[in-house]
Amino acid sequence: MTPVVARELAIPLDGTRLGAALAVPEGAEAVVLFAHGSGSGRHSPRNTRVARHFHARGLGTLLFDLLTTAEAREDAELRSYRFDIAFLAERLIIATGWLRRQAGIPSRFGYFGASTGASAALVAAAELPAHVSAVVSRGGRPDLAGRALSRVEAPTLLIVGGLDYDVLELNERALRELRCVKELAVVPGATHLFEEPGTLDEAARLAADWFARHCTGPERHASDDRPSAEQRIRPTH
Repeated sequence: MTPVVARELAIPLDGTRLGAALAVPEGAEAVVLFAHGSGSGRHSPRNTRVARHFHARGLGTLLFDLLTTAEAREDAELRSYRFDIAFLAERLIIATGWLRRQAGIPSRFGYFGASTGASAALVAAAELPAHVSAVVSRGGRPDLAGRALSRVEAPTLLIVGGLDYDVLELNERALRELRCVKELAVVPGATHLFEEPGTLDEAARLAADWFARHCTGPERHASDDRPSAEQRIRPTH
């Protein structure tokens, strides 16, 4: 497969800009927007690796900075923004609106969030039900999405490391609050950052499968895929 080259772009924002990297394989039917956790950004090696998995499945990606350079400096010193979920969700909504206005971009979108970025992705998805086809959380804190969880309509996959015990419990609780098509996948041997050999690639494979199922092919409605059970918890192998 020919490598997909990302274009460095800038998302306008109230007199300033958010750095972004957009990569869209030929024939892509959807673009996945990444919402990173604290201390990360569009050049995150982990997210770049995951993006390559998505490209191999014919999915476009938008990796962008949720914070401006000045905000990132302030957050590193004072932790001003990393837990402001409403603020981060608004940035994701702005990025989605900007992407929708770009020429030649697929009209179906997914959200891939890590850490607090996952809660921002869920809040944004609850606000944009007509535009977000699927959500995936990797090692995320969906519990921080609060009441927005019950309003999410997009099919949602929660991926958690099997050794990330506290976060796994929080994800199990959040799963019960979700009213959409939902699944919890546990990656054995993985801790919070999926640094163990093979675990990040497994998480990326699970996420790519989810987006390919819900963001490509014939348009689906939530009721088309809703499982008969309230929830499904699936360990991976």
